[in-house]
Amino acid sequence: MTSTPRTIDFYFDFSSPYSYIASEWIEALAARHGRTVSWRAILLGATFQAAELKSPVSYPLKREYSFLDFERSARFAGVPLKMPEKFPIATQNAARIFWWLNGSDEARASAWARHCLRAYFARGVDLSDPAALRGLCEEFGLDGAQAQDICGDPAWKASLKAANDAAIALGVFGAPFFIIDGEPFWGNDRRAQIERWLEKGPF
Repeated sequence: MTSTPRTIDFYFDFSSPYSYIASEWIEALAARHGRTVSWRAILLGATFQAAELKSPVSYPLKREYSFLDFERSARFAGVPLKMPEKFPIATQNAARIFWWLNGSDEARASAWARHCLRAYFARGVDLSDPAALRGLCEEFGLDGAQAQDICGDPAWKASLKAANDAAIALGVFGAPFFIIDGEPFWGNDRRAQIERWLEKGPF
């Protein structure tokens, strides 16, 4: 998949609260400025390992603040969020299904991403649980058994690994991460800078 000059590359992880919040505003923001969004599912674990980082919630001093900020940031954005009981979770299977869908229909893949993010962060559906994920697939209109097969298919495992490797090669080290006109922006809190960039160009 290649970008065009009018594309915003949006890297996200299904277990990232800030990715969830950003997923609720990035499409509308892009459309206001005549841009399209290229959604790219990655695994934060892979980027953290490459950057020698850990999740902020893994540090006791940062953990309480992080949970406070997840919920405050969602309220500020007007996005419903109820932190799941199990957090963070492994999201490779949801991501493999994303890339499988993306191979034939990018719009359906991004719709799947929103479906999963909303299910996890607004309804508490555990995407790491095979039965719960199969239920989400069927709710979305996919064949549950076929989707389960995709999760274990070496081809889609390789596709996700390639997506992680490509993201890391571009300097992606967290999520959400946006690349616009070659310019990197990390974090849901870069929304105002992204808006300014799209309105007036580089600054």
